[in-house]
Amino acid sequence: MGIISLETVKRLREMTGAGIVDVKKALEEGNGDESQAIDILKKRGVVKALKKSDRDANEGMIVSYVHSNGRIGVLVKLLCETDFVARNESFHTLGKDIAMHVAAMNPRVISPDEISEADVERERTIWQEQLVSEKKPEPIRENILRGKEKKFREESALLTQPFVKDSSKTVGDLITESIAKIGENIRIGGFTRFDL
Repeated sequence: MGIISLETVKRLREMTGAGIVDVKKALEEGNGDESQAIDILKKRGVVKALKKSDRDANEGMIVSYVHSNGRIGVLVKLLCETDFVARNESFHTLGKDIAMHVAAMNPRVISPDEISEADVERERTIWQEQLVSEKKPEPIRENILRGKEKKFREESALLTQPFVKDSSKTVGDLITESIAKIGENIRIGGFTRFDL
């Protein structure tokens, strides 16, 4: 492998938010391949983010978003560990992106396990009727129902919805990336969506 240029290190540092030493190590590990180095940095970032996820997040901010037509508004309570991070521009941008996502996708809850059993049962009744009318065999119906419930929970929850600006990642992935970049635990404390 050749010498890793300073320009490459700077470029990857700007793209990932990782430290210079981490970027150099990732490039060395990836034999100078930038895309491999980015993957290595992402994996390390997720591991770091998971380690931070059990820390208290009692600071933060309330972020608002009003859609251009003035008919949809959102408030998001975004939490972090320190007031220093709460004033950080990256944290503000994350909050705005999440609020815009809530306006566009109208999630019911923050995480899939918050979907009420009553909502699941109501949907399950509809799915069962559909499967009977489609003449699906009894043995596979339960598997289909489990799959439909999982999909329903994921589509209804903010953290598991594909992010509106980049559908290759979920809102949860976006938050994990921000935790790795900012270096503190970040979580959503709640949200409210208003529409006319």
